[in-house]
Amino acid sequence: MKAPLLELVTLISSGCMTEEEIARIADEADQAYADPQAFLQANPDINYDDSFPIPLGEWVVIGSLPDTVLFQADDYEQLFSQIVASFGDSVHFVLNPKQLAKTEPLKALNRIQVQMSSLYPEKGGYVLVDFSEPLDDELQAVLVYTCDLQRMMQLAVQVGIYAMPALEALRAEA
Repeated sequence: MKAPLLELVTLISSGCMTEEEIARIADEADQAYADPQAFLQANPDINYDDSFPIPLGEWVVIGSLPDTVLFQADDYEQLFSQIVASFGDSVHFVLNPKQLAKTEPLKALNRIQVQMSSLYPEKGGYVLVDFSEPLDDELQAVLVYTCDLQRMMQLAVQVGIYAMPALEALRAEA
């Protein structure tokens, strides 16, 4: 399971994490998937129990991703604010998070996706992807290069972590 975890984390990190960070997350998650009890005994500081709706290995992946990779929020204005902050001042966004404040979810998410699709054209832009089961927030997503989306989705299925392009998922709910 380590190889697909390594590739999955690499794809969702979109260059925001070092190879060492990615390898550590994949290694720890692999151990947690393989033997949850042994992993918990070796890591007593881990705050996980059987009431969580996701497996320990998935919880390790989610809990290890920095806030420049995993975005968690209760609304699209907050989510987009986090995305903008993750890019820093060097990237200019046409869309402003405040413009999403009173916008219905589908329109807000569509605007975010249009903005993300226009960035990094060499990779086809980014796709906002719902990732795993949100535990404390309404929304939980990662950005993936459009050119990597299909492979990322295959790997998510292979390791058993829910992933779905956010706009597609919201349209399916409507």
